[in-house]
Amino acid sequence: MKKIFLILMITVFAFGKVDYATPKPDFDKPRLWLIRINNSDIAKVNHIMDGINNVLKGYPEEAMKVEVIFYSNGTRAVRKDYDKKVLKRIRSLMVYDNIRFVVCKNTMDTMGWTKKDFISGVDYVQIGIAEAIERVADGWIDISPY
Repeated sequence: MKKIFLILMITVFAFGKVDYATPKPDFDKPRLWLIRINNSDIAKVNHIMDGINNVLKGYPEEAMKVEVIFYSNGTRAVRKDYDKKVLKRIRSLMVYDNIRFVVCKNTMDTMGWTKKDFISGVDYVQIGIAEAIERVADGWIDISPY
C-alpha cells in the first residue's frame, strides 16, 4: 500500500502544474523571488536548495528570477570548506541564468574571510540585509522555502 501511495504522489508532483496568478509571469514581467539564508545548518541549506530546484521546475526560466542572499552564519554555506554535497547542489543551480547567489561582505570582514574562501560564481554585496531590504522595496517576494 505504501508503494502505491508513493508512486501516486510522485506522479502527482512530476506532472503537477502551476496555476499562475494574473498577470502571468513572462520575460517582461518575471516573478522575483528573494531567499535569505542566515543559517549554515546543512539540513536546512539542503532543504532550501530542494525548494529552489522544485520552484524552478514550475516556471520557464525567463519567467522567474531568484536571488539567494547569504549573510550572518549562512555565509558559511558557500565557503569552499562547507559540505561537499550541498556545494555541489548550489553549483548545479548556478548554471541557470536566472538565479544569483550573493554573499555579505560585512560578514566576511567580521569573520576575517576573503573571496578566496568562497566558491566561484557567487556575487558580493557590502551589506546582505540592506540588499534584501532593497530587493523587497523593489517588489521582490521574500519567501524562504524552509
